[in-house]
Amino acid sequence: MPRNVLAWLGCWLVASVLAAVAASLVQTQINLAALAALGAPVPWSVRLKASAHDLASFAPLFGGFLALGLLIALAVAELLARRLPFARGALFPLAGLAAMLSLLGLLELALPVTAIAAARAPAGILALGLCGAFGGWVFERLRAAQRLAATLTRARGPGR
Repeated sequence: MPRNVLAWLGCWLVASVLAAVAASLVQTQINLAALAALGAPVPWSVRLKASAHDLASFAPLFGGFLALGLLIALAVAELLARRLPFARGALFPLAGLAAMLSLLGLLELALPVTAIAAARAPAGILALGLCGAFGGWVFERLRAAQRLAATLTRARGPGR
């Protein structure tokens, strides 16, 4: 497999993991805030334990679905960025946002209930969407670092 494809996939993997971790933590805190609003005590120790539990149980499954969506969305954004290089900074976060919102919409269509409790309200959908945008931003920053490194390597010339 060409080196540039492996580099691209590495960026995608890191962005997918970080977006999934962010989404897991956001959905956990939104759910706990809803419990606290009902009067249930939610001390920091419970927040930390619930976050750790969701990172171990929710994030891997949700992250797998999100990674698939990001693979498609970021590949499309990469193609668009070749034609619109001035828009790179916006294209990838928008692609991440689109991937997350698409995932939430597909889950809504596929399941008889809203599987992600945090996505039952517009604020939760927005918060999760921003986690997707974060993943797209991470991807773009990593790709920018790769492009810079390649430029510097070429500038140094062969054998240096």
